[in-house]
Amino acid sequence: MTKPLSPSAQKVQDTLKALGYSFVVIESETPTKTAEQAAAFAGCLLGQIVKSLIFQGLNSGKAILVLTSGANRVDEKRLSEYVGEPIGRASPELVRNTTGFAIGGVPPIGHVQKVETYLDEDLMQYESIWAAAGTPNSLFQLTPAALQEMTGAKVAQVK
Repeated sequence: MTKPLSPSAQKVQDTLKALGYSFVVIESETPTKTAEQAAAFAGCLLGQIVKSLIFQGLNSGKAILVLTSGANRVDEKRLSEYVGEPIGRASPELVRNTTGFAIGGVPPIGHVQKVETYLDEDLMQYESIWAAAGTPNSLFQLTPAALQEMTGAKVAQVK
């Protein structure tokens, strides 16, 4: 018998189901908090890991979600041009208040509030990718097209 998912991972699984997807959330005994840990667990390339990073508009205070490849670093200057204002890293409080999840397990979906979202164009080259599922040790496998569809993200060059 499989162990039930933790409440945060179950919330992501329920969101996937509600959106009509059959992707399955997997919880690991080992941490998948970093892109390197997640890639080792999933048995995939670092580039196939989706990092969900929350930035904050420094003028508006709004949260901005960037879904970037695990192999990339976000170019904050480029991102601020897309957003139309200077940006910075969001505080742990803003991340939790916006998404309902803690840093280290923020999934691309199931957030408390709608968030302006950008999807790293580098993720589009892969057949399958892996995203965080609400906890520092849970993931789900999906396709880049499904990720864009379920998040409504703008595909952009973010590195």
